[in-house]
Amino acid sequence: MHRLAKFILFKILKWKILGDSKLPKKCVLIVAPHTHWQDLIYAIIIREALNQEINFIGKKELFKFPFGFFFKMMGGKPVDRGSNSNTVEIVSEMFKNTNQFRLGISPEGTRKKVEKWKTGFYYISKIAGVPIISATLNFKDKSTRISKPFYPTNNIEEDFMKLKLFFRGIKGKVEEFS
Repeated sequence: MHRLAKFILFKILKWKILGDSKLPKKCVLIVAPHTHWQDLIYAIIIREALNQEINFIGKKELFKFPFGFFFKMMGGKPVDRGSNSNTVEIVSEMFKNTNQFRLGISPEGTRKKVEKWKTGFYYISKIAGVPIISATLNFKDKSTRISKPFYPTNNIEEDFMKLKLFFRGIKGKVEEFS
């Protein structure tokens, strides 16, 4: 699968990966911009080309028949996003209970243009004590750029400004949502 993904990504799609593609064993990987359902397909191909396991979370209902097996095979972890559950705490525990866990997540939380990012990924990183790695899906120049590890401080506003700088000028599949 690794060789096929590299062939598709580099030869057919003419995509490139920039930055250190050797991810830490534990990290929160924020991938942006998320503007189209096809982003998932690109992310899967990029993940396979990197030859590294990257997990994702989804509402528990997605992991039922008939798609549950597929989502689990792809590295998905079900979470109960009900009103009584604390998703940040639940996911932080996933980091503590495994030797390797790389959580891929969209900071926007949707495929539409947003003015503010969600904060869950930030607090997961802080509570679990793992770095945030930023990764782009830049359809303008067909590239994925991967950042150096970033450890949150106690100043979320300043940290978000620094994290968002990495994504400046990046164009998603649907440019107006970038």
